[in-house]
Amino acid sequence: MSVLSVIAILAAAVLFGTTGTAQALGPHETTPLAVGVMRMVVGGTGLAVVAFTLARRHRRRSPIPGRGRPGIRPLLLMSLTGVCLAVYQPLFFLGTARNGVAVSTVIALGSAPVLAGLLEWALTRRVPSRAWIVATALATVGVVLLGLGGASGAGGTDPVGVAGAIGAGASFAVIANVQRRLLDDGWDAFTVVGGMGASAAIVSALALPFVDVSWVAQPRGLGLVLWLGLATISVAYVLFTWGLQGVSAATAATLTLAEPLTAALLGLTVLGEHLSPLAVAGLVVLAAGLALLAWGSRASRAARAADLPSDPAPYAVEG
Repeated sequence: MSVLSVIAILAAAVLFGTTGTAQALGPHETTPLAVGVMRMVVGGTGLAVVAFTLARRHRRRSPIPGRGRPGIRPLLLMSLTGVCLAVYQPLFFLGTARNGVAVSTVIALGSAPVLAGLLEWALTRRVPSRAWIVATALATVGVVLLGLGGASGAGGTDPVGVAGAIGAGASFAVIANVQRRLLDDGWDAFTVVGGMGASAAIVSALALPFVDVSWVAQPRGLGLVLWLGLATISVAYVLFTWGLQGVSAATAATLTLAEPLTAALLGLTVLGEHLSPLAVAGLVVLAAGLALLAWGSRASRAARAADLPSDPAPYAVEG
């Protein structure tokens, strides 16, 4: 295991975790749609440039002749990941605007691996392991408790915000499964990530004429866009993709737990948010579920080799 790979994944998770707080500290006249659009136009473009540059240095791995070659199907799949990444943005920021950064980020990040596993189950008909089922049940209970509890003194959470956060998690469930298929077909990881960034930037750019982005001219607005786009998309995804090549699935899954932890801590300390006792209980239950999911992934690679039930592999879910 490479120490630099561990540091890269941990740094990416921390960067992902700053997203909600950065948006909350931005100009007051922003909207979830406008922030999401600008973030992906800048971040998606930067990610595509860096990832495609790195991809040129790697030869595509083709374990089976004919795999990993250009065609309409892989292009459509990469475009689908870009559309999902673009859709994720306004849904996530809608959740944070309605229910706060701590609650919404944890709901989005907690629901993503659960929904990804369920989608993989539906597509492959492979029954997940017992550990994954238990972890999923715990994570689901945690998300429900967070949704019912919300911020302290807020009288529960806004259902539209909860739906937005879960919708963001669902968009990443699709991304995880599509990218897994592309990687299994022999595509280089940086090519897959670059294709996602490029298509997300194109889709978001089409929405620019329909949103008010005048706030970008403000120093705080420009800083927000540059941080969200370059730091939490371009740099973070490159770090995560590079780091995955030097650690095990179990290590990666554990390290990514720094993402919801960072988001929750920033929401509680920097933004002064307060969780109700029910929401705190939900956070604890969700953390237990995610920890079990990370622990269960230790046997994933061996289980797949033996054609036994296995858990979904870790992937980048940014908040």
